[in-house]
Amino acid sequence: MTDPRLARIEELLTLKADGQYGLHDVTQRQHALQAAWAAEREGGDAALITASLLHDIGHLVHDLGEAPAEQGIDDKHEELGHAFLAAWFGPEVTEPVRLHVAAKRYLCAVEPDYFGKLSPDSVLSLSLQGGPMSAAEAAEFAALPQAKAAVRLRRFDEAAKVKDLETPPVQHFLPYVAACLKPAA
Repeated sequence: MTDPRLARIEELLTLKADGQYGLHDVTQRQHALQAAWAAEREGGDAALITASLLHDIGHLVHDLGEAPAEQGIDDKHEELGHAFLAAWFGPEVTEPVRLHVAAKRYLCAVEPDYFGKLSPDSVLSLSLQGGPMSAAEAAEFAALPQAKAAVRLRRFDEAAKVKDLETPPVQHFLPYVAACLKPAA
């Protein structure tokens, strides 16, 4: 019997992720698959691959429409995603999801050329999310247990916006997701 949590995740990624991802020519599903595939190709463990697949799940569980940033709204999708996933996964999955926006702010603060690599919608959302971190914020972020995983996830996130890139399907990544699920209560 399939775990209902796994079935719910598959349902969200197959039935609710057809919307355009921000200002890009990819869907939410394509973005998630590209990020997870990048994590897999770079030797990420099951937790990083799962976090990469699910990092934007918060966009799929809120009611703000497809492009809230264009309306000047920070949808706080990282917090919504974390809250949605926390009952099912441990911090090795949920913390990189929660921290992937902070990781963008961090990278903009510590890597001089990172801001120039951001897509236009990432620049827009960055302005809504607090902009680059201060030196003190960056030091605090870097000390977090999952900071390195969040930074890796952030890099996969930024690269996962390639139109027509062939990736494995959602089902390919479900064994990683299943391996990370907390035991059913």
